[in-house]
Amino acid sequence: MTAADQTNMKQVGQLYQQHQSWLSVFIQRRLGCPETSADLVHDTYLRLLNRGRLPEPGESRRYLTHIAKGLVIDLYRRRRVEAAYLEYLQQQPQEFGVSPEARLQMVEALIEVDRLLRHLPDKVRQALLMRQIDNMSYKQIAAELGVSVSSVEKYIAKALQACLLASMETSF
Repeated sequence: MTAADQTNMKQVGQLYQQHQSWLSVFIQRRLGCPETSADLVHDTYLRLLNRGRLPEPGESRRYLTHIAKGLVIDLYRRRRVEAAYLEYLQQQPQEFGVSPEARLQMVEALIEVDRLLRHLPDKVRQALLMRQIDNMSYKQIAAELGVSVSSVEKYIAKALQACLLASMETSF
């Protein structure tokens, strides 16, 4: 560990001591669960360490709040995706039961797909979903989005390229 890393960790430790209690209250007000709040406080400081960039003096609360809000939003998204998947599983015949391990893997994959789709431009995301889920033709998608077939082809190509890049990142 370099001297700079040690200094950074020391500064994060000081930030933790100064701000942990109000940050915990801030998160708990949004979640209502002390255990989950404690986890997200911990994750906030881990994210701060991973970014390697500390807030300017006087900006600590705002910076920590920004990170914590993002983590709370991520948690809600994760719960929403997980609930939808569990609801889907309940609708399936009993013989298609899924092991807890497979369930966890599927939830993680769905969360990753959700994250990927959120980062696509709106029309690109809509075109991909219309094609893959609704099985619409390029011409139908173009009519629905009010764009040319050529634009739809570009949207789908861009979306598939993003999916390919994401799959390459996770396989290494």
